[in-house]
Amino acid sequence: MVTSIKPLQRPLALGDQVYQTLRAHLRDGTIVSGQPLQEVQLAEKLGVSRTPVREALTRLASEGLLASDGRSFVVPALTLTDVDDIYEVRFLIEPAALRRVAEFTTDAAVRAPIDEALAAAAVAYKGNDADAFREANIRFRNAWIALVPNRRLVRAIEQYADHMMRIRALTLGDPKIRNIVLKGLKRIAEALAAGDGDAAAAAMRDHLGEAKRCFIAATGLDKPATE
Repeated sequence: MVTSIKPLQRPLALGDQVYQTLRAHLRDGTIVSGQPLQEVQLAEKLGVSRTPVREALTRLASEGLLASDGRSFVVPALTLTDVDDIYEVRFLIEPAALRRVAEFTTDAAVRAPIDEALAAAAVAYKGNDADAFREANIRFRNAWIALVPNRRLVRAIEQYADHMMRIRALTLGDPKIRNIVLKGLKRIAEALAAGDGDAAAAAMRDHLGEAKRCFIAATGLDKPATE
């Protein structure tokens, strides 16, 4: 047996590549709510045929990231009820998950990725670098989620990852909101360093409450509908 032979790395199918590309644009806010997405125009821009574009759009629609609108697809605008529903779930699961994480984070080595992400967020905030702050915020979230021992709970949290990316894209450009977020991250990190699960859960609940408030204000969902 020749042990040096390794499996071939197969590239993603074209439909998967289109899906990943469009999903990334949806997550970073490049494609905004109400913007029509049509097969022909997307195929031309991406330099592919309509078939992989159709496959990608259908897949994104099945995941709730797009909605059919006649002959095109659009990003569905979140209603206040949608936001309430999403955050109701997050309030239930994320503080509970963080409470479990606090069992391990008195160990500085275990906590290191969290602390490093927090330090990066502080540097980005001081330097008024919104993009770097978003990346540090994502790193902080990924770092503590990686420590959650219940992988089913992790999958439940990650169900809303795409909505989270859209929320960050809409809100973290504002330095005032970045300041609020940074304070929330610091409070969470302090509770984790102390191994205080109840304090960590309370900090996460407050952090989510601020995030919800900022998102509602940024999208104008707090204003009454006009005729």
